[in-house]
Amino acid sequence: MVANSFHIFSTAKWISLQSGRPATFIIACLGVVAWACTGPIFGFSETWQLAINTGTSIITFFMVFLIQNMQNRDMTALQLKLDELIRVNQTARNRLLNLEEMSEDELVALKGSFARLAANSGAELLHEAARDHERRTRAEHRKTGRHAQGCEKTRSTSSSPREMSR
Repeated sequence: MVANSFHIFSTAKWISLQSGRPATFIIACLGVVAWACTGPIFGFSETWQLAINTGTSIITFFMVFLIQNMQNRDMTALQLKLDELIRVNQTARNRLLNLEEMSEDELVALKGSFARLAANSGAELLHEAARDHERRTRAEHRKTGRHAQGCEKTRSTSSSPREMSR
């Protein structure tokens, strides 16, 4: 039973990989063109129209499941990779490894916590950017010999990180 389900999943993976190739798109386009060309032969009958409608409905039905299967596999692989990165990072919070198991309220509270961290980090980043800009400007002026004039101008025009971001 397990070997059989492995075969089904590997077949599903192969089909979903093949369905995303350019050649598959071209084959589908040629199929539609061939169907359209047979219209005059069948007198554009309801049966002729029903053939393409039925075919596309069946393909769409199966593709939904194939796409969901691939998304599930990709998300699981991505989650495992992120879990590994969190696990090996000394400063990471290992309790975040089970994030997907948290309740909605816990996730909202955690998101608020990260929003506050981001807001604080944003202010720090602006200050850091202003300091880096001033250092680069000083170094550039030293190279060109305009140290005294340039630094005074820089100080007067960028007195705060907030002004600098405008």
